[in-house]
Amino acid sequence: MTQDRPKDLAVYAISVAAELVGTGQQNLRLYERKGLLDPQRTEGGTRRYSDADLDILRRISHLLAQGLNLSGIRLVLSLEAENTSLRNELDQQDAKPNKQQKTSES
Repeated sequence: MTQDRPKDLAVYAISVAAELVGTGQQNLRLYERKGLLDPQRTEGGTRRYSDADLDILRRISHLLAQGLNLSGIRLVLSLEAENTSLRNELDQQDAKPNKQQKTSES
């Protein structure tokens, strides 16, 4: 990923994405059908993958290597996303009292 490009900007065609993560294009299509990945689409319907998508694909490869099946991987990815969301909520809640404390101290 380059420093000046957002991680969620979809720029890679399916062939490039597959090569970058070391898997086949059919696997990427399968992962999409199974709900593990949702690449963006061009107006013509061509899949485009972002750096964030490539990270998910690498995570899928890692979990497959550990012996999980696609259903298990879907559950792991869902739980990881939920965990991240909850941590972000907690971080926001922790930041709010600090703001209130600073204004009351002024």
